[in-house]
Amino acid sequence: MKINSFKGLISYITGGSSGIGLAIAKLLASKGSDVVIFSRRIDALESAVTDIKSHCISEKQRISFRVLDVSKREMALKILPDAVKEYGPPDILINSAGISYPQEFVNIPYDKFNDIIQVNLYGTWNTIDILLHHLKAKKGYIVNVSSIAGLVGIFGMTAYSASKYAVIGFSEALRSELKRYDVTVSVLCPPDVRTPMLEKANKIKPQEAKAISAAAVIMEPEDVAKMLIKTMAKGDFLIIPNASGRFTNIMKRFFPGLTEWVIDRKIKGVRKRDNYR
Repeated sequence: MKINSFKGLISYITGGSSGIGLAIAKLLASKGSDVVIFSRRIDALESAVTDIKSHCISEKQRISFRVLDVSKREMALKILPDAVKEYGPPDILINSAGISYPQEFVNIPYDKFNDIIQVNLYGTWNTIDILLHHLKAKKGYIVNVSSIAGLVGIFGMTAYSASKYAVIGFSEALRSELKRYDVTVSVLCPPDVRTPMLEKANKIKPQEAKAISAAAVIMEPEDVAKMLIKTMAKGDFLIIPNASGRFTNIMKRFFPGLTEWVIDRKIKGVRKRDNYR
């Protein structure tokens, strides 16, 4: 499914109350799509729906929300079918719900690691598993949000990178399986994006991780959304929304030794500066 017009389509967006998910929701609404967003906090959802509605181009568009923790399978098994009954099955599913905890491996409690895997990976699995028969029937489009950290393992991101690498592998295999049903699967790999999640992450991120990302361009969520919508018209699998991210991916694929050397130099520089091993 290559989408040239979003008018009249129904879009489901997890993690749609903030950050990239909210930016995508607003852009889809501005192109005539009905939008249903899912997230854990009702206050954030209510505020987001008001914001999304201001971008609609028709009074007939339906913008709504459901409270959902995508990592809770029993909850998803109830909420998603109910949403389908009320709003109709989705043409587009955007899996944008995600959490992060940037710390060295030795400082990540098992519970934190488990939470990240449950939300970022199992949450993606849950929504697709529950909605897939609808997406097959409508020859729909699935977008799973990963990260540059799902292409390049970065200091301080053992848990996050594990979840996001898994999302890419899962998405690639799923894309192959669903081609025969004309269901398109893409994976979005943004760099650092100016979102509440990044703001929280920067408060606890190790200095080495900050040094590695210091030269990277921080994208605005609206720019990520624009690149995603533009690329969905072509149906590409891997969507990296800026030039520096695409350069990083090329370097990692074709010059892995050089990439590792550059990263190691930055880590050593921090440790030398701060006088620790």
